[in-house]
Amino acid sequence: MSRVLVVEDDKYIRDAINILLDKNGYQVLLADDGETAVEMMQHLPDIIIMDVMMPGMGGIEACRKIRQFSNIPILFLTAKSQIMDKMEGLEAGGDDYLVKPFHNEELLARISALLRRYNEYKGNENAEGSGYLISGDLRVSEKYNEVWKNDEKLELSETEYRLLKLFMKNKGRILSGKVIYESVWEEPYFYDSNNVIMVTIRRLRVKIEDDPKKPMHIVTEWGRGYKFV
Repeated sequence: MSRVLVVEDDKYIRDAINILLDKNGYQVLLADDGETAVEMMQHLPDIIIMDVMMPGMGGIEACRKIRQFSNIPILFLTAKSQIMDKMEGLEAGGDDYLVKPFHNEELLARISALLRRYNEYKGNENAEGSGYLISGDLRVSEKYNEVWKNDEKLELSETEYRLLKLFMKNKGRILSGKVIYESVWEEPYFYDSNNVIMVTIRRLRVKIEDDPKKPMHIVTEWGRGYKFV
């Protein structure tokens, strides 16, 4: 049974999500602010559903703190549809976002997809033996989330790792936004998906590039997509 930490200051929404997840076989932990969410990480949830705007410590700050010690999936809930709110959550280390109000079926689908991808990563983490993808100063395990730049081990989220591995397996090939999104996020591509891709690539560049403003690994092919060189 997967354990879901729901972080939402609105009691009506929090209770509604609790009932929905309980009926669908999830074990639910509840928190009403970011500070409590960080403390409840000791209960080892498998995924976090977190509101962006909360009194005290908000979702963005809580995500940054959690990302210092955990790579579990974080799904942001936001009452706003503005791009900046979504982008800020992804920049902080979130894996996906859902705009309120949302359909129950969509929330369940997002949770299922994030857990499936994360559990695949965890299942491979202890696999014996591993091949590597190597390019210049980067070395990436094909089996589990271990990435090195020269002799320094990098801490990548599961989404960043999947994205980097996709690029390295397609070195020199221009990948469109549709190919990238449907390969990494495993969901149908829509125009708005480009924002998710852009922010995740920007976050990845900060970790693997010597100068993220002048990337030498992941380059943009304007109007066509991205390419790993």
